Amino acid sequence: MPRPLGELEDAVMTRVWRWNRPVTVREVLEDLQNERTVAYTTVMTVMDNLRQKGWLRRDQEGRAYRYAAVSTRAAYSAALMHEAWSASDNPAAALVDFFGMMSPEQVDVLRNALRVVHLNGVHLDPPAAGGEGEGR
Repeated sequence: MPRPLGELEDAVMTRVWRWNRPVTVREVLEDLQNERTVAYTTVMTVMDNLRQKGWLRRDQEGRAYRYAAVSTRAAYSAALMHEAWSASDNPAAALVDFFGMMSPEQVDVLRNALRVVHLNGVHLDPPAAGGEGEGR
């Protein structure tokens, strides 16, 4: 299960996910410097740490490395939500509270996601009385 990314880790991964291609430390550094002062070695260390944690992979190109994301931002977000939900002592109550925090737009996104899940063969209907439901 993933831990939430630190602030600089998130800033680096946001760029890698947004650009959706292998990137160099220099490219990430130059973009980050539009927002903050950061040293090349700091970005290099963060990207290597992200590689060691399994978020990035790297391939050597000449004297430099190119880094690419191992998974998507959506997969990262889903894993964080799953971890938070799994840690609850009352998962049903946690979901009810979470749904209660949603904006109308987020509720529409949830409805659409449930339609996609259903179309992919996962049925979230309650089990029939006295019998086993289809479940997952």
